Amino acid sequence: MDPISTARYGMMAATQQLTASASRVAAGGPSGNVDYAAETVTQIQAKQSFQANVGVIKVADQMWQSLLDLQSTSSSHHG
Repeated sequence: MDPISTARYGMMAATQQLTASASRVAAGGPSGNVDYAAETVTQIQAKQSFQANVGVIKVADQMWQSLLDLQSTSSSHHG
């Protein structure tokens, strides 16, 4: 699997994790049947995972752009 596909999968997994946690918090309501500390940790982890995967995509994009720039520069010198 290429890095962008892996990062995209990681972003989807983080989104699902955050959505599930938010649903548990919403379903718990004021009755207090929710471990808010654990859900907070889960949400922070999901956020950090999402951000890390966005970073992978940004780096991959920068690498592709650099490669294209090199190819363009090389083509203009040989053309």
